[in-house]
Amino acid sequence: MGIIRFYQKLFISTSKFNGTFSVLKHFHFHHVNWYPSSCALTSHIPKTSLLQGKTFHDSCVKSLICKPKKRLLSTVKPQGVSEAAHIDVTLPKDSISIGNTLKETSSSKDKDFQKELYNKIVDSFPEGIQMAFAYGSGVIKQQNSADISKNMLDFIFVVDKPMKWHRLNLERHPNHYSFLRRLGPQTITRIQERYGAGVYFNTLVPMHGRLIKYGVISTARLITDLLDWESLYVSGRLHKPVTLIVVPTNEQLLTAMKVNLNSAVHAALLMLPDMFTEEQLYLTIASLSYAGDFRMGIAEDKNKINNIVKPSISLFRKMYGPLLMEEEHVTWWQAEGQLEQALTFHSRHHHLKCLPGQVLYGLLIHKFQIGVFPDLEDIIKRHAYDSECGKHVANSIKQIVKKSSVMQTMKGILTAGFTKSLRYAANKVMKKIKSI
Repeated sequence: MGIIRFYQKLFISTSKFNGTFSVLKHFHFHHVNWYPSSCALTSHIPKTSLLQGKTFHDSCVKSLICKPKKRLLSTVKPQGVSEAAHIDVTLPKDSISIGNTLKETSSSKDKDFQKELYNKIVDSFPEGIQMAFAYGSGVIKQQNSADISKNMLDFIFVVDKPMKWHRLNLERHPNHYSFLRRLGPQTITRIQERYGAGVYFNTLVPMHGRLIKYGVISTARLITDLLDWESLYVSGRLHKPVTLIVVPTNEQLLTAMKVNLNSAVHAALLMLPDMFTEEQLYLTIASLSYAGDFRMGIAEDKNKINNIVKPSISLFRKMYGPLLMEEEHVTWWQAEGQLEQALTFHSRHHHLKCLPGQVLYGLLIHKFQIGVFPDLEDIIKRHAYDSECGKHVANSIKQIVKKSSVMQTMKGILTAGFTKSLRYAANKVMKKIKSI
């Protein structure tokens, strides 16, 4: 039984990807079947025509990245978690929930007003938006925000053909763009795809009585980030509750969204002790995309993660409750709000096998010299035996976020323009000062 060799290109995601599942893409996947529901790969690879001319010792390679799970613990269904509380490609549009805030609004009048406003805003943009969601303090009530109606609304628009979409949007809303609009949709798309996290933001845009910021990302690039944690920029936002406005129908995207939540659970469990609270779990998950973000020490509220999680425990439970119930290495004492795990070689090995590609690449760098490309199983085993495994996983994630946050911020100065960038940064700093 041979083991798939772990080459450098395996886990280095770049902006050149044109879509599909990027980790799998590195393996010439006409030889591979992938079963995402069980995190399993099976490969039937001949000795010839392999990656970079290398060969395997066996003509048939079967690699289980994560074995199917057996339900051993926690048979009681958590309160407040419906059967449709998680993302599933088989669910109808109106039953998908990733902590959808519109379902938690205190009054139906407020709910209808929010829904109408968000739909009006999205309808003001060109067709071709495959998925749209709103997030941030203007959408989801945070602990330090008394009146969310005064905060800017943040949106992400996912489109299949970004250049076509930008061309139409330039015709409809040229004033949304900085001086880059003079360079045309092709250059704007090139900047979006090649630099930073693959997102193009227009900020401080007045629309329907509110200020909004919206980012545009291609469907292919989002799938890459959800599966690989290439940048954790948009995938990290989807670790937390958002309001879906345009629900995706693309099965690959829906599957990737579910895998992204599973990855967050596995990463968090590696970073947590034997005993922890439900709130601690959600705080750890919410912090993944902020660790290493240089803006956290400059312009962001130091209590940002607490402010996000504490008012939204029920929303996080809807997102992660079903996944926790399926996880055999965790016991959830629901009545006490406590969770328990045994941090053994076997549990660490299990969680490590289900981590995204970029995180595993960071673990490779930590244990092996540059230029040495061991088997994937060797990397996982070395870290599974290491009692400091959680710290190494946290550091690997930190490096991903650090790089993407710097690059995306630099790109934001171009896409927003100097004046808007200065104004946006000043608003952030003032918000931080008020929270002190």
